[in-house]
Amino acid sequence: MNVEPLLAPPKTLVIASRESRLALWQAEHVKCALHKLYPSCDIQILGMTTRGDQILDRTLSKVGGKGLFVKELENALADGRADLAVHSLKDVPMELPPGFALPTILLREDPRDAFVSPLWPDLAALPAGSVVGTSSLRREAMLRARYPHLVVQPLRGNLDTRLAKLDRGDYAGIILAAAGLKRLGLAGRIRTLLEPHDSLPAAAQGALGIEIHAARTDLAAWFQPLHHAPSALAVLAERAVSRALGGSCEVPLAAYAQWQGESLQLRGSVALPDGQRVLSAAASAVVKEAAQADQLGREVAADLARQGAFEIVRALGVTVPSALDATLDSTSSTPSTPGSAGGA
Repeated sequence: MNVEPLLAPPKTLVIASRESRLALWQAEHVKCALHKLYPSCDIQILGMTTRGDQILDRTLSKVGGKGLFVKELENALADGRADLAVHSLKDVPMELPPGFALPTILLREDPRDAFVSPLWPDLAALPAGSVVGTSSLRREAMLRARYPHLVVQPLRGNLDTRLAKLDRGDYAGIILAAAGLKRLGLAGRIRTLLEPHDSLPAAAQGALGIEIHAARTDLAAWFQPLHHAPSALAVLAERAVSRALGGSCEVPLAAYAQWQGESLQLRGSVALPDGQRVLSAAASAVVKEAAQADQLGREVAADLARQGAFEIVRALGVTVPSALDATLDSTSSTPSTPGSAGGA
């Protein structure tokens, strides 16, 4: 009987990363994990500044969206300057460019939003007219729907820049991802963690992914021990909701999946930025593989579409490919039990 030889461990690896403190922490985290697997490997980090880091005077929805944070890193993968890129998955477009792959999703950190303020214990305590900062249309819609007496202002920059703006008094409070604060040892800045029923997280919030050039199947095999299947399946379901509805940061869209035994329970939401209209949907299914996670996500997206999600998307000036409508029509015609994902 023939036995396939084991892959020889890599001799060198270069990780492409944004140069913010959080991004470099994430790259170092992956570097340390790989060193444990391959102690003789020489692993370097290639720090890069992306367009998303350079444009700080406008919201992402007005300057090109999520791809602004990954394009330069993908160029480094394509031309051989780097072997892998480490991303916060919520910043990665729902459709990767041809020739790229996301073979590895690591164990997920806390996916919740966090309220940070030097004075106030939570959002409910803020007086009328208080200014709250956020970089996310999703969080803006939540704030305007639940706390119409507050003033929402844009907040761009890396995590340290946002905290500095808060500390100098530009805002009464700000909303950030809990995962970033915890990773940088700043959990003490969190005044309140916003539970998903109050602020449904963005798709893949708190998850880290490793992107490679699709032809590098050797890398996919080397990184497999870092892959956390439960996190990956949850994230795939969430990203499927966003992808089916256009996958744009110009739309306040949320998706969050939680495990209950072998069943994955997925919730999705689409809203107008002013919070005047909020659509919600949920489904659950036994999920054991990627195709089932994708089907669950499309089921939730189809429910949102039936409620008028595409009307909201188009009202915000986002073009939805006709293929998406056809795909969701097909999904919505699949018989299913209420609260479950048909065909999953």
